[in-house]
Amino acid sequence: MTTTDAPDLATLFSPEHRADPYPAYRRWRENTPIAELAPGFLVLSSHEACSEVLRNPAFGHAEPGDDVPGPLGGGRPRGGDTSLLDDQGRPVISFLGLNPPDHTRLRRLVSKAFTARTVAGLVPRVEEITAELLDAALDAGEVDLLGALAEPLPVRVISEMLGVPASDHARFAAWSHAMARGTDPAFLLSDETLAAVSTAREEYSEYFRDLAARRRADPGDDLLSALVGVSDAGDTLTENELLVTCILLLTAGHETTVNLIGNGTLALLRNPEQLAALRDDADVAEPAVEELLRYDSPVQLTVRQALEDTTIGDVPAARGTVALLLVGAANRDPSAHEDPDRLDVTRPPSRHLAFGQGIHFCLGAAGPGRGPHRPARAGPPGTRPARRR
Repeated sequence: MTTTDAPDLATLFSPEHRADPYPAYRRWRENTPIAELAPGFLVLSSHEACSEVLRNPAFGHAEPGDDVPGPLGGGRPRGGDTSLLDDQGRPVISFLGLNPPDHTRLRRLVSKAFTARTVAGLVPRVEEITAELLDAALDAGEVDLLGALAEPLPVRVISEMLGVPASDHARFAAWSHAMARGTDPAFLLSDETLAAVSTAREEYSEYFRDLAARRRADPGDDLLSALVGVSDAGDTLTENELLVTCILLLTAGHETTVNLIGNGTLALLRNPEQLAALRDDADVAEPAVEELLRYDSPVQLTVRQALEDTTIGDVPAARGTVALLLVGAANRDPSAHEDPDRLDVTRPPSRHLAFGQGIHFCLGAAGPGRGPHRPARAGPPGTRPARRR
């Protein structure tokens, strides 16, 4: 392995490359698909390597208090420090940052409440909110798409799903923006950012602690009531596990949706023939969503750590080795996707990694009438469509 002719991390994350990181990704992938930048620190840019790590149980997350060596071992939980502690005084984190068996238990409990039927039931309301936002945008004549649609849509959907009143949606948006940064690798975050993440988590947790108490006393038909009452052979979510799950639902569902709408719209505007194909055929909507997820993924990178001695392909990875997975690079790998730099809204469902793979595959990926890689169709007949001009 060598980093000759490959960009370094500073170049990769520099502001001038953020608008279009894919040329740098391509150079890295072509020269060093598995690059060792320092002892015990690997950067992966090929689809094969990233997919292998995501599916390999030997890789996971360093949990607070563990004895895994390396820069991430035994460190602070993903998302910064939190005041939510278990009976042993350890930080409570969501199943997104846990390994089996804790991950298995928590995900199983949450999955009992957050079902495909729950997602399917959201479709009419999502369409209604979208129509309202687009109607207002069309009436305004000229708007910022992110502010008019991409940002308020997921906040309203997730807030309503959790039973939060409309008067608090703006607070939710502010918390989400702050906490979303906490899903980035900790070594990319400044102390100021981590402090803002911690403050947002504490305020959000206190809000939901009160709301959860009300739902226990008077359950509704919202997801929070379902999470409060979920049980698996007598096993239930503790209060702090419930709170970190609510944090996860907001941060994972809000910022990623904002990015998908923004990135996807920009990609379509830059490829007018693809926009025309989508407008002309409603059946193209399903593969188009998958293609936009692949083409400019809302999640560009993720991190795993070797929990035991293992390998990536034929490259050894000792226990404690940190692997930085460039998901955006893997989704443009020609070995997995034909002509990957071309946007094609009719492309058959592909093996993109936008939802991850393995045990941490996105909980909300499967919707009505779709599997892990089939997006939900537009809503049922009779729902009100957005106006068109």
